[in-house]
Amino acid sequence: MSPPFSKTNTTFFHRKKQFILWFLLVATLMTISLHSQSEYFKNIHYHHLLPASTTTIAPAESHPWTQTEIIQPHTKHKKVLVTGGAGFIGSHVVEYLLNRGDDVIIIDEMNHSYNVHLKQFNLNILQKYKHRVTFYKGDICDEEFITKVFEETKPQWVCHMAARAGVRPSIQDPYAYIHSNIEGTTRLLELSVQYKVVNFVFASSSSVYGNSNSTLLSESDRTDYPMSPYAASKKSCELLSYTYHSLYGLNVTALRLFTVYGTRGRPDMAPFLFIDNIAKNLPISQYGDGVTTFRDYTYISDIVDGIVRALDRPYPYQILNLGKGSSTSLHDFISLVGRTVGRNVTIQYMEKQLGDVPYTCADVRKARYLLGYHPNVSIEEGVAKTVEWYKDVYLEELDDDFRNAGGEDRTDHGVLF
Repeated sequence: MSPPFSKTNTTFFHRKKQFILWFLLVATLMTISLHSQSEYFKNIHYHHLLPASTTTIAPAESHPWTQTEIIQPHTKHKKVLVTGGAGFIGSHVVEYLLNRGDDVIIIDEMNHSYNVHLKQFNLNILQKYKHRVTFYKGDICDEEFITKVFEETKPQWVCHMAARAGVRPSIQDPYAYIHSNIEGTTRLLELSVQYKVVNFVFASSSSVYGNSNSTLLSESDRTDYPMSPYAASKKSCELLSYTYHSLYGLNVTALRLFTVYGTRGRPDMAPFLFIDNIAKNLPISQYGDGVTTFRDYTYISDIVDGIVRALDRPYPYQILNLGKGSSTSLHDFISLVGRTVGRNVTIQYMEKQLGDVPYTCADVRKARYLLGYHPNVSIEEGVAKTVEWYKDVYLEELDDDFRNAGGEDRTDHGVLF
């Protein structure tokens, strides 16, 4: 038998002590974790865990935002700066604002993230408003350029739609997303404070919700587990914008946009690619089985309505979902596109991609309450309108050279239509 304080016993007691300390540490961490989870689950709206089709909506009075004072819309003439104004969503916002009588300053880099000729086509549509729209070609991250735009035009309303978009490309080139999305937004926030902008509205993304277990994504859900650099960049912009509101009193609304589709859509995004490939009898690359992937597909006019409603209402600081409020499986969406185009669909099944999330569906009650937002375009109507535009405009009015990538960029810095 070993003596009481032999090396063997000392080692045994040392290990036993280590084990006890580890046990206490793990127990403490588990206690903290369980306490945090219990506090977290107290605040969960359990209807989020139900399928979207059977969701029971709790009374609006149960939500903290119902205590927010509703701001009435500013209905007078505005001078609005729209970044990304030659792009898909931005050009529709510009057209809406010009049509109702506002003056608009467009900034767009006209880069080759997708076919620059389609952006030029979007700008050409706005030529009939040439006396009330000014176009600046340049990078919002360029301090000298963006400062010059603010100094020359002095906008009082900013609608920031410019961004690097897309989950998968952000994984391949995260630095481009940090540059464009985070640095660009910071420069705009700085200048908006300096030039006393009345309201700063910008496009965030439903991607900030990450791989959530909820089937109805609410603004109060956790957003600290992004699944891609794109999602992380958008979450960073939300935090930065709150900082500028907190420090300087800048009115900011961040709009978490869900899957947007429609006329003049980006040719590198799934809805347009589906239509284009089916129309040309090409196979569709489908990531995953298509049955367990759901998206809140929202038609462009509903999104623009929500953006303009937010722009007209300078809330001190708000985060709002903009979506349809219902989800469609990837399989059903592709089938609908096939029926609308009038052709059979060939599917090329692919592995699920990094960064993809299985389910998105917007809880739009807060936007309905604060903005009067009511999306009303059904997915059948929206797809029909998009396919009609593709056939009558994209294929007929845009020749092959225009549709294909490359070619001369016919825009210039500071052009006035």
